[in-house]
Amino acid sequence: MTDLPAYLRPFVLGVLDGPDVRVDRLGELDIYRPTGSARTGAILFVHGGPAPPDLQATPRDWPVYKGYATAAARRGAVAAVVDHSLISGLDKLSVAADEVEAAIGVLRSDPRVDPERVMLWFFSGAGLLAGEWLDSRPDWLRGVALTYPLLATPPGVDDLVNASEVIGKYDRGGGAGNVLGRVLPVLLTRAGLERAELAGPVAEFVSAGGTALDIIDVPKGHHGFDMLDHTEESRDAVTKALDWAIAHLGEEPGTQGDLLVPPPKARPAAAATTTTTVRRTPAATKPKPEPVKEELPIAEPADLLIEEIPATPEAAAPASAQLPETTDLLSSISSSFGPADTAAARVVGREHSAYAAHDLEAFLAMYSPTAQISFADGTELKGRRFLRELYRPLFDAGRCKTEVVQKLMVGEWVVEHQVAHDSGEPVARIALYRVAEGLITDVEFRS
Repeated sequence: MTDLPAYLRPFVLGVLDGPDVRVDRLGELDIYRPTGSARTGAILFVHGGPAPPDLQATPRDWPVYKGYATAAARRGAVAAVVDHSLISGLDKLSVAADEVEAAIGVLRSDPRVDPERVMLWFFSGAGLLAGEWLDSRPDWLRGVALTYPLLATPPGVDDLVNASEVIGKYDRGGGAGNVLGRVLPVLLTRAGLERAELAGPVAEFVSAGGTALDIIDVPKGHHGFDMLDHTEESRDAVTKALDWAIAHLGEEPGTQGDLLVPPPKARPAAAATTTTTVRRTPAATKPKPEPVKEELPIAEPADLLIEEIPATPEAAAPASAQLPETTDLLSSISSSFGPADTAAARVVGREHSAYAAHDLEAFLAMYSPTAQISFADGTELKGRRFLRELYRPLFDAGRCKTEVVQKLMVGEWVVEHQVAHDSGEPVARIALYRVAEGLITDVEFRS
């Protein structure tokens, strides 16, 4: 065993594959399904990084993550392991964050998964990804587990939300640090023989967390104890952590052991709690993505669809908000084609509905994880995570209002003449949306 790289050593629970757990591979995501057909809660296991360049297998094929996922599935939950870019280096942190968010979307849409009962479990370097979820804590998130996590961003790496800065905001004891927001179960499993550069930030996290934290200590455990230290202490810690996760998903205990705590009571239907994400300014400016080079395709008349939106007295745009040349152009084309709809237009329509309803998560769900947005002033953003930063203040303030005057549909493109009221004053603009595989991948706004 000692000749094997650490990441290929057996999982401490010795879980073996068996017919009682089915594994499906969907892109970079492996989904472990328990027996039966009922919908269940789900756990996404998020590996750390970076790893040595001579990897013999990606993390989802490591015995430790296969073991965790199999053990969770045998306890009745759907489990998943995602390969993401953090394995290549901490400079891929932002990319990894988007990839993990995309994996969550795939997992929640699985027919065996109850989308309102999902848990995230971060290991090692993936602890840097946890702060965003500890802060935003969407309603579907039933808990966050961290196992020997890295919680302090090394110098030279763009910072995300710092877990220690947000964990204390929701203290279960209702102390002075408590702010409006729901309490999220958080479990920390810490190694007693942890490396010094990781142990210090973990201690700060514990101090900041107060009663908001559940803790499992492994006094004689090293970083990676669940594959390095095959002891009763290690096995007990992993078993307790799995039972904690199953309990907070609301699943019934399996045959592996008793629950540490009773399952949480079913949450009554209520309006979603609004929380605000506060991010630290990165030490270094992120490079801007390359602008979109693809031009709007020219379609044959049979493929070109125009829909003119009837104006109402309330929705009519003032003269100052008109774009005469563009409006005349769209009107001349629309005289030859009747109203219709396309798959791309339906996706954009759902995005508009979520925007009008001030539902930020539903709005972001209509975008590709790597969507690129270009604004009239030359600003460019790429990725759902940065869209959330940009749009959250607007959603929180209840200022999401845009009228669609006309729209043109060409294959995967939707072009709209809009009047935006987000700033209080009507502003006319042209918006170009590109849709691929049911998600918006590119948007360009032109004044």
